[in-house]
Amino acid sequence: MSRSGKSGGGRRAVTPDEAALWDHATRALAPVKAKPRVTETARAQASPTRSPAESKPDTADKRAPKTAPRPPPDPPRPPPPPPLTDFDRRRMRRIASGKVEIEARIDLHGLRQADALARLRSFLFDAHARGLRTVLVITGKGGGAQQGDHMAEALGQPRRGVIRRSVPAWLDAPDLRAVVVGYSTAGVRHGGEGALYVQLRRPPRGSGA
Repeated sequence: MSRSGKSGGGRRAVTPDEAALWDHATRALAPVKAKPRVTETARAQASPTRSPAESKPDTADKRAPKTAPRPPPDPPRPPPPPPLTDFDRRRMRRIASGKVEIEARIDLHGLRQADALARLRSFLFDAHARGLRTVLVITGKGGGAQQGDHMAEALGQPRRGVIRRSVPAWLDAPDLRAVVVGYSTAGVRHGGEGALYVQLRRPPRGSGA
C-alpha cells in the first residue's frame, strides 16, 4: 500500500480534479506533428557534388594552340668525290714498258653487264683497301663487227663490246670516284684497247693499309 496518497515509485498520485482540469486545458490543442529528421543521405542527394571537371572553369579552349615542334635539321651532306683526272702519262709509259709492275688485274671479258659491274666494284674497293695504286681492267676489244651484234642480247647472251664501252662510265660513278683517280688505255703488252690502266687513290691515314 502507498503512504499518504503517494505511489510506490515515490511520486505523488494525480487527483481526479487535477486530471479533469488537464483534460479540459488540453482538449483544444492540436497535436504537433513531428518533423522528419534530415539524414546525411538526404543532404547528399539534395546537393550533389560537382566533379572536378565541372567545378574548374573551362580554360582549355581559351589557351593558344600549341605549335608542332620543328624537325631537326638534316645533317650536312658529305662533299662529292673529286672528278676523274688524266692518268699520269709518265707513269703510264713506265707501266707500259714494264718498269712499273701492275699490282692486280681483273678480266671482265665475256661477262654480263650486271656481273661485270659487281665484280669491278668489289675488285676496286678491295684493291683500294689494300693500298694498291695501279691495277689493270681487261674489258675485251669489241671490234666494229662485234659492236653491231644485236642478236646476242636478244638471245640472252652477253653483248660483245658493251663492257668496253661501259667501264669508263662505271669508273666515273660517284661511288667509284671515291677510290679511283683516273684511267687510261693500256699499252700493247697489256691488251691495248681491250684493257685499261686504273690508278687508285691513296687510302686514308689510319686505315691500316
